[in-house]
Amino acid sequence: MRTLEVNQLAVRYGEIEAVRNASFKVGHGEIVALIGSNGAGKSTTLKAVMGLVPTADGDILWNGKSVRSRGAAYRVSRGIALSPEGRRLFPDMTVLENLQVGAHTVRSRQVVRRSLDEVCALFPRVAERRHQQAGSLSGGEQQMVAISRALMAQPSLLLLDEPSLGIAPKIVAEIADAVERLNRERGLAVLLVEQNARLALKLSQRAYVFEQGTITRSGTGAELLADANVQKAFLGI
Repeated sequence: MRTLEVNQLAVRYGEIEAVRNASFKVGHGEIVALIGSNGAGKSTTLKAVMGLVPTADGDILWNGKSVRSRGAAYRVSRGIALSPEGRRLFPDMTVLENLQVGAHTVRSRQVVRRSLDEVCALFPRVAERRHQQAGSLSGGEQQMVAISRALMAQPSLLLLDEPSLGIAPKIVAEIADAVERLNRERGLAVLLVEQNARLALKLSQRAYVFEQGTITRSGTGAELLADANVQKAFLGI
């Protein structure tokens, strides 16, 4: 069973401690959310898990083994993939070319073809737009492509960074449904960073609250939805 375990993680940008003493787990087939305000350390934590920023302290265990000293490419090859905040597509390349970039660690052409069929079935709009330049798509369509590109690596753990940011509610609902399907039908584990706390808590089995780089609360999605402090701080209740 593949699991992610983050122990006492610290990340610094110069003198600024963006994340400190953060510990959490993502079990096999779980959706786990990190919620909090802007600048709370959520996205930095996701980048640290992916190996995109160095850690100042702590450890990151994947399947029981430390990957702290390993780069992002190694982590992708071991089953971790990131759909980044802001999508970060190659705008002058076609949708299909962007998806093929996501499969660069997959050696089997048969697996790549199967992955392509799977993401096109999951997001029909991606299939419809596959020959268009990625930069010509709407924000919601680009988000679907970004998630699909991450899925092309056949991950066991998908890191999703702000998938609803700047997207129409209808498309957000489609993406949320797709995430639930991936989790339910394929057992894909998801670590979700999301400013929309209500959405994140409804999707997740468990969640952690970040405040100023530190985890201050944790519980099931339902427990945190009912937490008066969480409601006041993040749900507008």
